[in-house]
Amino acid sequence: MYLETSHSTKPQNAGMVGQEAIEPATLPFPVWLQRSAANHAQVQQAVADAVLVVLSLLTAYLVRYDGGLFRAHLTQFLLWAPILIVSRLLANRAKGVYRFLWKFVCLADAIAIARSQFIVTGALVALRMFYPEKTPFSYWLRLPLGIIVPEYLLCLLFCLGIRAVFRIANERSQRTGQSSGERAKRILLYGAGRAGILLTRELMSHADLEIVGFVDDDPKKLDTVISGIRVLGGGESLENLVHSHSIDEVIISIAAASPKTLTRILSTCKRIPIMTRMVPSAEEVIAGRVKISHVREIQVEDLLGRHSVTVGEFDQAVRRAYHGKHILVTGAGGSIGSELTRQLLLLNPSKISILDKDENSIFELEHELKFRNPEVQIAPLIADIKIRERVFAVLSQSPPEIVFHAAAHKHVPLMEQHPCEAVLNNVMGTKNILEICRSLKTEQFVFISSDKAVNPVNVMGATKRVGEKLVSTFIRGGPMRGAAVRFGNVMGSRGSVIPLFQKQIEEGGPVTVTHADIVRFFMTIPEAVQLVLCAGSMAHDGEIFVLDMGNPRRVLDLARQMIELTGFEPEKDIPIAITGLRPGEKMNEELVGSGEALDTTSFEKVFKICSASFDEAAFRSNFTALILAAQHGDHDALYALLTSMKLGYTPPFSFSTKDPESGLAYAS
Repeated sequence: MYLETSHSTKPQNAGMVGQEAIEPATLPFPVWLQRSAANHAQVQQAVADAVLVVLSLLTAYLVRYDGGLFRAHLTQFLLWAPILIVSRLLANRAKGVYRFLWKFVCLADAIAIARSQFIVTGALVALRMFYPEKTPFSYWLRLPLGIIVPEYLLCLLFCLGIRAVFRIANERSQRTGQSSGERAKRILLYGAGRAGILLTRELMSHADLEIVGFVDDDPKKLDTVISGIRVLGGGESLENLVHSHSIDEVIISIAAASPKTLTRILSTCKRIPIMTRMVPSAEEVIAGRVKISHVREIQVEDLLGRHSVTVGEFDQAVRRAYHGKHILVTGAGGSIGSELTRQLLLLNPSKISILDKDENSIFELEHELKFRNPEVQIAPLIADIKIRERVFAVLSQSPPEIVFHAAAHKHVPLMEQHPCEAVLNNVMGTKNILEICRSLKTEQFVFISSDKAVNPVNVMGATKRVGEKLVSTFIRGGPMRGAAVRFGNVMGSRGSVIPLFQKQIEEGGPVTVTHADIVRFFMTIPEAVQLVLCAGSMAHDGEIFVLDMGNPRRVLDLARQMIELTGFEPEKDIPIAITGLRPGEKMNEELVGSGEALDTTSFEKVFKICSASFDEAAFRSNFTALILAAQHGDHDALYALLTSMKLGYTPPFSFSTKDPESGLAYAS
């Protein structure tokens, strides 16, 4: 739900600049009506303030002279009353006071009114202090301080008071306007901090909501009253408070709640049970994407401490890097590739080419992108990156200026069973795209890598490490700029653990975890893609960039939290099964390998890897032999070459002794 703010975001006649002289009859009727209504409301406010200015000045005179006004006092009063009316009304208008809505008056409005009033009062004080005595008109122009100060305080009190009364009356009328047959939803706010106070102010005007009280873990706040709402207890009393006060919903009003805190609160709420939602994160509110009142369901990202970021947070350097460019995204039908196109679309490129061998995903993505921004040209391309001639024929018709290479086989266990396919797609396919880009004079190439490329124990990771070295080999010393971007698990991507857990929970379990102590890095798809675009804007000489993945999380803890998030109890309602490590699976993933060091960049969450140079001639020789081994299905040669290429790779000794692709036996 979205609520109105206390200020109008722009003048009531915004958009009518240059049309002030137009007669009402020449304006479209709805526009004229809205403008007239706005002007009418402002005139009413000004008239009310004018009356209050006169009343405050008269009261100040009566107080100053003990109620006995002589003719000279009355003359001075009559002289200054119209001057003060005009001065204060003009000051209010200059400060935008009459654009404030009385029914939403708040502290910010009060401060603006006080400043406006002080401008006029300051002028009166200056006139009193610096206009010389015993000169003509000095008596009439030099108001006594005993008049000036009380008049200011009384005028401020009256102006704020009438607005406060109007707001209270409006809120009461809204509540009395509620149908007598409907009971307001009773809400308990968990968190009496700044977010809770802001949420309270916005929810108070809703007749269908009743804020019963706060719950807060700070013992100093117990039994205190904050913004008119009492703090009823701490988190340990949540269940009793829900039952004793007939609560319908708990809203977690902590804008920067830690995953541990959220998990604890959510666990209690699920046990009660009670409907639970939360306010947006502080980052979302500060960025202006949502308001504090836009409460939402708790998501897995909240439990992991990862919040999605959007393209609105890009700086100008990133925008300039992609604005007006023709950009190609390979593997555009996948999770990362499709999100890349969505965020690139917001940077206004001239054209986005989306390439994938899956025609269904490209068909759906093309329609989505055209709907999102019809002004950007979308070119759907169907091709397999392993077939160089086909890809060249497609891209040569309209050569791209920037390429994001996201096409790859990424599923570790499957690639352990089919290592030749992993090499052909991830290595030969990358080489094909690099050669084509070089021949078409592409300006920039960005390769999407993986944390599994660091000290790889599986074929997929080894192929990604070869891809990183390929980019370095092709880019260094050449006209094309480029870089590789390395990051870990992405929440919600196809084949990732979170969608698998969600499906298993929906089916009643068990939720399968390969090892009780296995840990992984996690980040959201939008966050990963934004950081890829930031890194891509710095691509130059074949660098490797690493994204800040935060702290790694135990997969078992994630499984438990996801079960609790759906309202079930781990092991009791949904069992968790430990299945054992799969072929090629690590206990701990790494982002930086041996011999590599991190260096900072201009982006807070993007780091550059400083690594030692390698023997490019030997690498090229082994690379060619690796492709031939994969094409011939020679697993022995494939493993031997991956081992000799100094990737940190060790062959999987537990691998089956039968080639699943050819049926031939081989030594492991």
